Amino acid sequence: MSKVRKIIKRISQPFLKKGLDYYYKKPRAYKYQDIEVLVHPDVFPPHLTLSTKILLDFISALELKNKSLLELGCGSGIISLFARKKGAIVTASDINETAIEYLKKASEENNLNVECIQSDMFANISQESFNYIIINPPYYPKKPNNTKEKAWFCGEDFEYFESLFAQLKVYLSEENNTFMILSEDCDFQNISKIAIKNNVKLTPTFTTKKMGEENIIYEATFKNY
Repeated sequence: MSKVRKIIKRISQPFLKKGLDYYYKKPRAYKYQDIEVLVHPDVFPPHLTLSTKILLDFISALELKNKSLLELGCGSGIISLFARKKGAIVTASDINETAIEYLKKASEENNLNVECIQSDMFANISQESFNYIIINPPYYPKKPNNTKEKAWFCGEDFEYFESLFAQLKVYLSEENNTFMILSEDCDFQNISKIAIKNNVKLTPTFTTKKMGEENIIYEATFKNY
């Protein structure tokens, strides 16, 4: 991130936070194509962020019919619902119970059957393998004070990624495709070091720049370094 971009972000952040807090005082609908979800104020908001829309556009080109797919940290769950509409057999998980409750309702209202599991990472996921795993992780290095903040902050020492890569490597195989989106704002060098430590390789697969922010989708594969 350029120095100018950092300065602008630092100045605007308090105003953005106030705007977000006001906008999300109540549940807000979010729609992609003909799928609509209601997003609770305590759940990661896809409306004013770029990552969810980028992932939706990305998986629209994937052949998902009869493929097993896990959305790890599903938030609003619209990615899971869209994948189900494309024919995937979908499991959606999130540590946030409110996110899971709202996704169950959205699954029924959109007539798209998705297995919804409240889980911290892979803790409550019994399935041993997936054809696809989709991850939109928190990457700001700060300790989250509550469940809502866990959608944004990965811990002062990147504890989220320490746990993620330690568990994820078990699921990586030739039959698996795992994709994770990261912004240029994140500390990729640190994240990559944690991945390598766990024999996980992150390869940039898709890059896009919107509203002055570059986002990269990485494919995660298992590799003995």
